[in-house]
Amino acid sequence: MTTATPELVVLDIAGTTVDEGLQVYRVLAETVKAHGGSPSQSDIARWHGAAKHEALRALLTPRRGTPPDDDMLRTVVDDFQRRLKAAYADHPPRPLTGVPEALADLRAAGVQVALNTGFDRDIVDSLLAALGWDGDAVVDAVVCGSDVPMGRPAPYMIFRAMERTGVTDVARVLVAGDTPRDLEAGTNSGAGFVVGVLSGAGSAVELGAHRHTHLLPSVAELPAWLGIRPVVASAS
Repeated sequence: MTTATPELVVLDIAGTTVDEGLQVYRVLAETVKAHGGSPSQSDIARWHGAAKHEALRALLTPRRGTPPDDDMLRTVVDDFQRRLKAAYADHPPRPLTGVPEALADLRAAGVQVALNTGFDRDIVDSLLAALGWDGDAVVDAVVCGSDVPMGRPAPYMIFRAMERTGVTDVARVLVAGDTPRDLEAGTNSGAGFVVGVLSGAGSAVELGAHRHTHLLPSVAELPAWLGIRPVVASAS
């Protein structure tokens, strides 16, 4: 158990709060190949947790070559979003076990909850609507990679979440995610808690190699770990 309760918890979406079957990375590779790239599995893994437009630009830039221009990149990003929406329509994402209850318990205890993600806004809006997480009934703020000048490992999405929730002390912020970039962004922000969760893309070995304050099995563990008493009965 920790000795202090954060004012704000900033959580990644895919693999951290939502189980989407790692489809985003399959679709990322599929899109790059459709536009002339030939990414390896390790190439894709290096972009786990990144803003997807940044990942697509890098993956389609030949070594010592010229990156795609803005018009070409927009075409590729649109194609990626179309493919991902189709994948989610066929295999709808769902909340990870225990996460909805954990979010409710955190907010009932006065902790604000924000989601941050490398997805662009239109993908996020459709995803959260499908989950029934749109509006402010489940979380207090949602920040996307397209909302800031630079995605992870830059800390800007975390700072934007602080702005939107009125939190000013970064030492009272907890950042959690399932990829090294989540941890790097949390560290770069100066967050008081930088938590790796083992529910998604990153293993304990992979996440443990990056600066963090704690590793947990899942976001579902956060309330108990913070000493917050449950107020929402688990569905399990």
